Amino acid sequence: MVGQSRWTKYAAHAVLSLASAVILLPLLWVLRTSFADKVIAYKIPPDLFFTPTLDNYREILLRFNFASFFVNSLLIALATTAIAIAIGACAAYVIERFRAGGAVAPIAILATQMMPPIVLVIPFFLIFKEMALTDTHAGLIISYLTFNLPYVVWILVSFFKRVPRELDEAGLIDGCTTFGVFLRIVVPSALPGIGAAAVLSFVLCWNEFLFALMLTGKNSQTLPVAISSLVTQQGTAIGAVCAATMLAITPMVILYFAIRNLLIAGLSLGAVKG
Repeated sequence: MVGQSRWTKYAAHAVLSLASAVILLPLLWVLRTSFADKVIAYKIPPDLFFTPTLDNYREILLRFNFASFFVNSLLIALATTAIAIAIGACAAYVIERFRAGGAVAPIAILATQMMPPIVLVIPFFLIFKEMALTDTHAGLIISYLTFNLPYVVWILVSFFKRVPRELDEAGLIDGCTTFGVFLRIVVPSALPGIGAAAVLSFVLCWNEFLFALMLTGKNSQTLPVAISSLVTQQGTAIGAVCAATMLAITPMVILYFAIRNLLIAGLSLGAVKG
């Protein structure tokens, strides 16, 4: 039994190592290519050892106005996440505590996530064009809320279920209003879950491509669209694409390590059976 347990452990480690390699090797290759010059980047078979250069990063930052695209993505993602959390937390609390919408409400919210985004893009474009919201931050924030808000509500409902109703009753007895109970008791108790929902919402906005491609222009273009513009009919600036990709990934890596404890606590909170 001891030998069998040891081999099971080795097999599990081998599977996990293989899965990690499948995820990490493409990222490491993108990192490698971002430091390669134009000759090395296109060379086949590739050179694994070469003198690194920062030319690709200089090209992205100086020639392609990367900073403005970064700021656009950051502002849109932060604004969308803040609005989604503020509205979504209130909606999730009402649905969970007061059964607003009945038993079908959670299912209806989940059903909105089943609709392909391409179905909404053209109507949004036509409506926003009439309202002069194309190529604006506000237009993209509104469009992102259409699929982020149901997602946030669905997740927060499960987190609020883990907050005992006795806390609400104690707050009401002590003189709090319903909104006061929500703001002062329920929100702090479910803060890890709210943080997890906020992070996941931010990541969805940061990586979104389809709506940004259709609804933005030179004034509000986001990072995914800007990176895709480096792929042209004349060819692909593979080194510049890899450098831009690494710069776009960096905030997500920093965000993860900065709040990973909160994220793990929030996901664990949602996984615990009440």
